[in-house]
Amino acid sequence: MTEKLYRVGTIVNTHGIKGELRIISITDFPEDRFKAGAKVYLKNKDQVQEFTVESSRPHKSFILLKFKGYDNINDVEKYVKSELFADGAEVSSLNEDEFLYSQIIGLKVVDKDLGEVGKVAEILELGSNDVWVVRGTKYKEILLPYIKDVIKKVDLDNQVVNVEIPDGLMD
Repeated sequence: MTEKLYRVGTIVNTHGIKGELRIISITDFPEDRFKAGAKVYLKNKDQVQEFTVESSRPHKSFILLKFKGYDNINDVEKYVKSELFADGAEVSSLNEDEFLYSQIIGLKVVDKDLGEVGKVAEILELGSNDVWVVRGTKYKEILLPYIKDVIKKVDLDNQVVNVEIPDGLMD
């Protein structure tokens, strides 16, 4: 069993009578997370239940997903409104400037003029680019757009993000 699970979708309904589930995906990697043979997890209180994906396919703005060994609507109805999780293992290789949120959150943020300004606390998906929320003791909260002019270098080995915070972005 994996230590860290990431939310990848929500089961919103059943589909048909043969055990398919309608999923709203919230992952950048649906083709990896929901491919046949992939492991997905449901969490209920302190219990984690593992499932193997038998098949998945796009349908309108959803993904239709079927778990191996669950062949009837009665087997899967109880999972409607559940959150689906996955571990980091199912993701194919990332491009040079692509990262998993889990790799970025917690990294130290250093500005060339201001020094260390805090750590990445969360990532907001806001249309054209993500915004990294940086929190620290010196500056309460800084919102940094994930663009080349601001995020200069992400160094995963040293757990540091080098940034250039433009004038007017901070109080």
